[in-house]
Amino acid sequence: MGRLIAAAVALVTVALLFGATPAAAQDSDVPLTVTVTLDGQDITDRTVRLDPAKAAEVSVTAVNRGKSVQKVRLVRLSGVALALTFFAYDTTLPFEVQPGSRVTRTFPLDVRDLDGQAIGLLPTSVELLSDDRVVLGSAETVADVRGTVWSVYGVFGLVMLLLTAAIWATVLVALARHKLSPNRIRRALRFLPAGIGTGIVAVVSLSVLRLVPPDPLIEIPIVFGASAIAMVLGFLTPHPVAPASDGDLTVALPPAVDPGAVTQGVTDHYTQPNTKRWPG
Repeated sequence: MGRLIAAAVALVTVALLFGATPAAAQDSDVPLTVTVTLDGQDITDRTVRLDPAKAAEVSVTAVNRGKSVQKVRLVRLSGVALALTFFAYDTTLPFEVQPGSRVTRTFPLDVRDLDGQAIGLLPTSVELLSDDRVVLGSAETVADVRGTVWSVYGVFGLVMLLLTAAIWATVLVALARHKLSPNRIRRALRFLPAGIGTGIVAVVSLSVLRLVPPDPLIEIPIVFGASAIAMVLGFLTPHPVAPASDGDLTVALPPAVDPGAVTQGVTDHYTQPNTKRWPG
């Protein structure tokens, strides 16, 4: 059970480490510069509110600074946390952007089902995609999603909380029963999954409470810091003292009595002649 829980936490960590890098590489290759407004307000460098109770009006402006025509097929709005996509909306909106020109398109965005997908602060991107789903340009922001705790993102946080609690319980029970390895490095590694889970729970909690969005520059230090603290705790745990086994018990027994000696003593007592003298 403990290994399965640790494997689940490890998979999320791998996704966090390797899934956060491709977006940065795309920014230098996109041919379009994109500006996006939501309900008339520019989304750049600000937190935008996404309320499932009402539709939002999105306006996209694409500038082509290249030398070839760029054909846009889709506009995609997506929210990502811990390298996992928790909501995505694709709107078919075909248009072309000629070299050196600027094109603006406005459309309504229905986010009524967002209530069951996410909650809290999530990094959000608006991407322009070609027919082959190639990103032609994008704009980044942080969305304040007014969903419920029973959304996909909220349930993900609750599941990670339960898994992390189970890992800590497993490790602490093993510590109390002196089942941990006598090697300090192995004990530290035994605590590592618990630290990773604690870091992930902290990232999701800060996001759901609308305190800090799970940006890679924030979530990676939190997860690594919690992992390092857990490993230090495991390294500093006392050396397990194994209970004595049956082979180690030594009981002092009285010296054995020779039955022959006892019989001989009794025989001598009754066969010995009576040498007592009576007076007179």
